[in-house]
Amino acid sequence: MKLSNSLKLASAKRGPADNTPPVDRREQRRLDQQLGLVPFACKLNTTLVEQLKARAAEHPDGINGVVAELLNQALAGKTA
Repeated sequence: MKLSNSLKLASAKRGPADNTPPVDRREQRRLDQQLGLVPFACKLNTTLVEQLKARAAEHPDGINGVVAELLNQALAGKTA
């Protein structure tokens, strides 16, 4: 049952034009660690999340890039 569910999810994620093989969670975690990335969860106001999503749609690195960029700017402003 698990296998059939994962196959359904995998086929739903990839469209006909997407020829890239999916990366499993372990491989993605390994790739993230090589880049020095660590998961960081926090709770944010809905309005703020919607603003982040709007910016992420235009950002080449998505939501992760937007959050990293904004945090770097904010922290640089505080220490300067």
